[in-house]
Amino acid sequence: MDKLRNEINQRLAELLSPIKDGKVKEAMRYSLLAGGKRLRPLLFLTTLKAYGMEYHPYLDIACAIEMIHTYSLIHDDLPGMDNDDLRRGRPTCHKQYDEATAILAGDALLNQAMNTILQVSMDDGLKIKILTRLFAASGANGMIYGQQQDLYFENRQADIEELQDIHKHKTGELIAVGLQLASLIANEDDYDIWSQIGFDLGLAFQIQDDVLDVTSDSETLGKNVGSDIENNKSTYVSLLGIEESQKRVDMLFKKCYENVYAMHINHGVILELLTIILKRVN
Repeated sequence: MDKLRNEINQRLAELLSPIKDGKVKEAMRYSLLAGGKRLRPLLFLTTLKAYGMEYHPYLDIACAIEMIHTYSLIHDDLPGMDNDDLRRGRPTCHKQYDEATAILAGDALLNQAMNTILQVSMDDGLKIKILTRLFAASGANGMIYGQQQDLYFENRQADIEELQDIHKHKTGELIAVGLQLASLIANEDDYDIWSQIGFDLGLAFQIQDDVLDVTSDSETLGKNVGSDIENNKSTYVSLLGIEESQKRVDMLFKKCYENVYAMHINHGVILELLTIILKRVN
């Protein structure tokens, strides 16, 4: 995974180089190249590898997914949203620069993601499918809807079904989309099963976050802990407790493993990544 992650980081830097110099470019680089797990592009590239495909022609699509993820983090951290001051172990974009620059940097990363995919050499019909799915996942009925509902339920009690709906969209959409896009490229017949894996993985990932928010520390996570409690947000931990929440994580990963084994792919490469996520501590 380290080799793939290094390739993603190198290409991200290259894709930002043509942008005109200034504070916005600096802020884009600051947030995009700050490290991070690169989970979403890794899921995309690893799924292509599981089908035995050469992934390098699609590396820019992986980078576009990460650009959208980073833009969402910049905007989520803003004072009008989650009002966080720590991300990936250092000050959030608006703390390092200013709020206006952070907004523009997020906007620019979203636009750069689209421009990056438009330049990829591939069948136009497939390119349209990829753009349509990616921007649906990150749009008003996807990730943005999830953030809307997350904000709505601040200082309101959400039940498990409402919480799951928030997480499916806010977190699950952008985790699932890498698997979905890889399926569109490699084998569209497997699209539904990859979607199920993606949303189960996204929910498990978010429940892990809820647990880590109360069991870990800022130095380990690289972001503020305890913010859910401060914002009076309903979480799996607040509704079910730590032990039951962890049981749900284990159940969701079990479903993911079973669905992976149901497909005719190289199971090992994708299971390696899933196991890394299962055992994560930050």
